[in-house]
Amino acid sequence: MNKYLTELIGTFFLVLTIGCTVIGGGTGVIPPLAIGAVLMVMVFAGGHISGAHYNPAVTLAVWMRGRCDAKDVLPYVASQAVGAVLAAAGVSFLRAGMEVVPMRVDVGRAFVAEVLFTFALAYVVLNVATAKGTAGNSFYGLAIGMTVMSGAFAVGHISGGVFNPAVALGITLMGLSGLGSIWIYLAANFLGGAAAALAFKLVNPADK
Repeated sequence: MNKYLTELIGTFFLVLTIGCTVIGGGTGVIPPLAIGAVLMVMVFAGGHISGAHYNPAVTLAVWMRGRCDAKDVLPYVASQAVGAVLAAAGVSFLRAGMEVVPMRVDVGRAFVAEVLFTFALAYVVLNVATAKGTAGNSFYGLAIGMTVMSGAFAVGHISGGVFNPAVALGITLMGLSGLGSIWIYLAANFLGGAAAALAFKLVNPADK
């Protein structure tokens, strides 16, 4: 149960930070920096308990890599989803009365951007948090948080910089993304996570 609660808490603060920095918050560099930073600290806070996935696509990648028990996959995803829903409610309360304008994205470009940077995120997680060669390192949280920050800077204007099905759920509930667009994120994010697991196995064939 402590693993699932950790996943809920970490996802909650990730999605809460996204909502509060995008809706009525800062512009320019502020949201990517805040989002990358909160993910970093939450990874450091929960990594020793749950692995600090906070992302169903990462959970998929870690499971395919062989470092997440099959019995934990659905509870992890459910905990992440609950965290996202609670965060969306929190943002609605904290940012009550502020205008929310849904993103308009080009489906093809958004899909490719989400696949690429979800791949990057999951690939980094697998290499810094599950690989034998980096076991016991002290930089894994920074590497993961900075991957999301970099992705947000690079393609945030194209896809919103979601890279996470739980975040997709949260921003849809907040009204930052239309319901008709959620499939883009779900499909692209899970595809990127699965591809990262396959790439990790190809690059690290001896790391079982």
